[in-house]
Amino acid sequence: MSALVTGGAGFIGAQVVRILLEKGNGQTTVFSRNPSASRLDGIADEVNVVRGDVGDFSHVLNAVSTTKPDVIYHFGAMLSVPSDADPSAAIQTNAMGTFHVLEAARIFGVKQVIFASSIAVYGTGIENDVRDDFTLQRPSLIYGATKVFGEHLGLFYKRKYGIDFRGLRYPSIIGPGVSTPGVVQYTSQVMEQSAKGRPYTMKVPPELQTPVMYITEAGQAAVQLAEASIDNIKTVVYNVDGIQPTPTAQDLVDAVERHVPSAQIEYDVDSDRLASTSGDFQRLDDGRARAEWGWNPTYDLDTIVTELTAELKRNPERYE
Repeated sequence: MSALVTGGAGFIGAQVVRILLEKGNGQTTVFSRNPSASRLDGIADEVNVVRGDVGDFSHVLNAVSTTKPDVIYHFGAMLSVPSDADPSAAIQTNAMGTFHVLEAARIFGVKQVIFASSIAVYGTGIENDVRDDFTLQRPSLIYGATKVFGEHLGLFYKRKYGIDFRGLRYPSIIGPGVSTPGVVQYTSQVMEQSAKGRPYTMKVPPELQTPVMYITEAGQAAVQLAEASIDNIKTVVYNVDGIQPTPTAQDLVDAVERHVPSAQIEYDVDSDRLASTSGDFQRLDDGRARAEWGWNPTYDLDTIVTELTAELKRNPERYE
């Protein structure tokens, strides 16, 4: 099957592209506003690259009409901190961008759209300490609000136009090369900066719990969901989690220090950042994904630190 990956030169999108190439699933097209040479290192010659902005309908229409994909993996989006700084741009990119992708899929007969959502749709202050697929969505960030919109717009297009829309609510994704500011980017940065021999200051308290997943499994989840039999897809938009039980910030620090004994990590809590996290719960329930299409992550914190450190050593130029 041919695939178009919006945000395909981005953090998770590039991982999806690499998995699709490994599987030999036909032509893969990267659609990106700024196709990163570093993220596409080693695979640039194997993909079709289309430069464009999901917030511009003509760009999306052109990409979909010329590449004629069987499936669109929609990962093009602004993250939490940039979205909060520029709500208008976030609405144009995240909300209107998702509308543009779905409408182009309808016009040109694309069979399937896989949407990258986020646990930021839940927000803070919900009494239950478990978030499942039916928990009240009351986001505190504009980023989360645009993701709620994208989820429900996709459900509308599925009902009205028969598009095979499916979505994933990702937790914090750990991986090398995190550069865009985000509320919970400490989950990656404490590992990467320590591996590079640099001191790192944790801006959250040791007891803060944040659901996490390694980037390799994030890409695998999207492809696995796309390949699942439509007969098994009942919930449509799914929570997916990595490590359970949810690790604390100190658990991450401990894992880093086990593998990087020279790590220099200290705490200096930023109360403003803490107030905007969605980490006021102890567990992300992804039981529907596990039951309906076999989601089964295997990475633990030690595996994540080991793999991230090894990747930094193999390809240092990608992450500078």
